[in-house]
Amino acid sequence: MTTIEVYADVCCPFAHVGLRRLVERRAELGADAVLRVRAWPLELVNGQPMDGEFIGEEIDEIRPQVAADLFAGFRVDAFPSSSIPAMALVESAYAVGEAAGEAVSLAVRDALFEHGLDVGDDDVLAGIAERHGVPMPTDAERAAVAASWEEGRSRGVIGSPHFFTPQGGFFCPTLDIKRVEGHLRITADMEAFDEFTASCFEH
Repeated sequence: MTTIEVYADVCCPFAHVGLRRLVERRAELGADAVLRVRAWPLELVNGQPMDGEFIGEEIDEIRPQVAADLFAGFRVDAFPSSSIPAMALVESAYAVGEAAGEAVSLAVRDALFEHGLDVGDDDVLAGIAERHGVPMPTDAERAAVAASWEEGRSRGVIGSPHFFTPQGGFFCPTLDIKRVEGHLRITADMEAFDEFTASCFEH
């Protein structure tokens, strides 16, 4: 089975789009591959918490341009003060198994972006953990989030999401993103996406 690694923050909307599109393509192809979603905590990268208002503005630009089917339930007032607890839960799930880890990684993003839930809240995370049969994280999993960031830096990760496939690395391969006069201009880069998915599933 092929393992596709990706460094991403739970609260990164571009990662949500990229992961969903990759999972859809995998299903179309019936490919035998699993995602290993590693923590890339942007609050550590940037030295400050992520801004829910700013993320909401990005989603307002992303959704009509390339993701009308996503972000249906996003709420700025439910944006977590930290994404590290959710990424620690993902680490706990991967300790159970690859399938559990992938499922929880997608579930925490769906909870935030599709259901408007605060994934920094222990009760929200406990509900996800219970549904997927994984334990709540301990200090060891929280430490693993910071360790993942350090590992990503050593591997040359440049942002969220950054994928590593059997054929090489790809930063945000599903979207072509530019900022023009303060506004995001986003297009679905299908040529890059096809090259990326071929490197994931065709080898």
